[in-house]
Amino acid sequence: MSTGTDPLAPLAQLPGVPDAVAEVRKAVDRLYGHRVMRRRAAEVTSESALRGARASAALAGADWPLEEVRRRSDFGADEETRTVGAALRIAAEAGQLLSVWRHSPLQVLARLHLLAVGDADPAAGRPRQAGEPAEELFPLELEPVEGVDAAPAPAGPAPALPSAPGAEEVAARLDQLSRLLVARAEGQGVGTPALVVASVVHGELLALRPFGAHNGVIARAAQRIVLIAEGLDPKSICPAEVGLAELGTESYRRALAGYLAGTPEGMAAWIGHCGRALRLGVRESTAVCEAMQRGMV
Repeated sequence: MSTGTDPLAPLAQLPGVPDAVAEVRKAVDRLYGHRVMRRRAAEVTSESALRGARASAALAGADWPLEEVRRRSDFGADEETRTVGAALRIAAEAGQLLSVWRHSPLQVLARLHLLAVGDADPAAGRPRQAGEPAEELFPLELEPVEGVDAAPAPAGPAPALPSAPGAEEVAARLDQLSRLLVARAEGQGVGTPALVVASVVHGELLALRPFGAHNGVIARAAQRIVLIAEGLDPKSICPAEVGLAELGTESYRRALAGYLAGTPEGMAAWIGHCGRALRLGVRESTAVCEAMQRGMV
């Protein structure tokens, strides 16, 4: 596959996508230029991971206050607590998996699932097998935050999402996704913007729901890894998960429905939604930097 035959390249030219890419790039560059990043980048990275994990857990049904997530150390009491623990463990290790991701994305996905469920689970680290059900993606309705830069939502309830594909299709599509990502790591298809690649990985993992549990948390972590690998957010300081939570579950579901439909309009809407979420993540980390600069953190 050469740059000219990159299967993701047409997505970058869909209406609205070039603008979304440019806006994200501008926002991220501004954050990286903040004076706090010269001295305290590692602290910003750690805070981004914590806030991203909290938001990802909230989207999966465990909506805890940030300070509660920060102070807790026991994450095994009940389903909500285990969800928060899974998100924290994944966030803590995701940035360390980049070298493996470049040549074996599926190995990294297996590791993320193992981190989420623990090695005592017999299904840890393996995709769903034939007959095994896929989990519900949106168990909690998060209301959008007032004033957030969200696209206008159509009237009426968010559309129902189709059932997850069976195990055989999941395996085939995961293999195809892995081949595409490895080819990019080898320098093929590098012209497609990071936002587009990350959005596709995120959407595809939500569509497939390859594991028996924690697929949403894993998909959002994979998006973060792609943003690091593609060079848009190499220090992992832009918690897109925060933006997704701020935009609300209904907007997330609507955007994902567009991805699943596979139409040009639907794909553009999904990429645009991911771009807005990432810009909100930038805003979150910018606020962290400002607090550090004022000596409040």
